[in-house]
Amino acid sequence: MRKERINLRKKHKEVPAAAQACQLRRGWEHPFGALQGYVPLGTGEEQIYRQLREAVPVLDAAIGKLVRLTGGFTVRCPNRQAQDNLERFLRTVPCGWGQMGIDSFLAGFLDSLLVYGRSVGEMVIDRGHLRAVCWGDVTKLEILEGKNALDLTICGPDENGKMRPLPYQHLLLFTTLNPEAAHPYGVSIFRGMPFLADILMKIFAAIGSNWERSGNMRYSVICKDGGSMDPYTAAERGKQMAQEWSRAMEDTKSGTVRDFVAVGDVEIKVIGGDTPIPESQVPVRQILEQLVAKTGLPPFLLGLNWSTTERMSTQQADILTSELWALRRTVEPALQKICRTYLALEGLDDRVEIEWDSISLQDITEEARADLYIAQAEKIRAEIKKEV
Repeated sequence: MRKERINLRKKHKEVPAAAQACQLRRGWEHPFGALQGYVPLGTGEEQIYRQLREAVPVLDAAIGKLVRLTGGFTVRCPNRQAQDNLERFLRTVPCGWGQMGIDSFLAGFLDSLLVYGRSVGEMVIDRGHLRAVCWGDVTKLEILEGKNALDLTICGPDENGKMRPLPYQHLLLFTTLNPEAAHPYGVSIFRGMPFLADILMKIFAAIGSNWERSGNMRYSVICKDGGSMDPYTAAERGKQMAQEWSRAMEDTKSGTVRDFVAVGDVEIKVIGGDTPIPESQVPVRQILEQLVAKTGLPPFLLGLNWSTTERMSTQQADILTSELWALRRTVEPALQKICRTYLALEGLDDRVEIEWDSISLQDITEEARADLYIAQAEKIRAEIKKEV
């Protein structure tokens, strides 16, 4: 009876709160171990978005620009010791894959958020201290809805490739971009682009095929008086002409000019030479305009100089600034959770505020002129009140 009680106590023993190993970046025994028990996510868009980014360099550049323009941040704590320790931790925290510093984590976290519409991270705790902050591959995870709208469970593959709830949910960081009410997954910035990108890839593939045919020409050699000969003589003459033509082409490739001499009415044409290459500038620009508009970046920031006098206007700068602040507000809860977890585990005051770096997109001269006009207007108002 005593042994049974001891076994029950061991069975119902509470799971320790600290994670002893990283949950998102375990070393798999087999490079394709996830295929053994693959569970589809339901959307099937992750691979399309990854290939879309690789196929269209403009989109890859747009993601990098948005990540860098989002910028960094500083922390403010009421306690001086807490702020010094937190700043040192954010500068030196390991993030995996040879990266250090919270800026590296933020770059990877934002990259996944923009491409897949969601991103996941993990706080690695060892011996009661926060040791590392890592971001994971969100395409290998599943999100399950709980009993209420605020309850979510993150599932990952186990040793056998089966999807299981990860044991330490409170150490995971999960953020979605513009989530819908139908499912817990966010919306990628590439949503709506695959159709247009498919047309763009067809145009580029056709251009490559046309230029390959134009640069490496194929010839058609026709002897018009071959119909008056008997079949044997016509076959022999055709064979001789083919040999002479091949010999002339081989000498041309080696740098030696050699004439082709034939008897009779011989016609030589370039195969496909009469067909003009279709104009691609207009359709390619129309498609790129749609793709670039979805990213929210001005075209010239991506190297698309469609106008000789193109520059960022005040309206464009304001719109882009609002987009970047929206991204900052999306990832700020995850950053606050990291900071508060570190301070709480260190026994310090966990009150912290995140102050983002200023977004400098407008001309400094224009900003200074605007500040001057505001100051002059306030001075005039103050003088008017005094007179009244």
